[in-house]
Amino acid sequence: MAQRDKETTSKIMSSIGSKNTKPEKLLGSAMWKLGLRYRKHGSNLPGSPDFYFKGPKIAVFCDGDFWHGNNWRLRGFDSLEDELNSYSDFWASKIRNNIERDKRNNEELQEMGWKVLRFWGSEIKKDAESCAKKVQKVYKRRS
Repeated sequence: MAQRDKETTSKIMSSIGSKNTKPEKLLGSAMWKLGLRYRKHGSNLPGSPDFYFKGPKIAVFCDGDFWHGNNWRLRGFDSLEDELNSYSDFWASKIRNNIERDKRNNEELQEMGWKVLRFWGSEIKKDAESCAKKVQKVYKRRS
């Protein structure tokens, strides 16, 4: 299989948006149907949650499987490391850094009293309603 050049790969990857993605739209719609009224893109919060609920302090992230380290499960690898070993050093490092950044953001939000919920994009695409119900359960408990 021929590999594409770095410039083409860079162009493709940089065109992938980080806001208003399909999983975000699906989860947002499912939460709205359950009566959950959220705010979007909390840029004033660590990690800029995709959705947040200010009163009960709930931060919700829709994590892309590739960017946040779940792609190995979808592609049939035995582990994250197995998949990362198939990538260039740049991409393997990028994904490892994203995972570490997510952990730091989770810790910082929790120290501030926030409950953090993270959903994989693939999980949302498979069953957005179930993900929204998990948010609703936490919302009811914290309200």
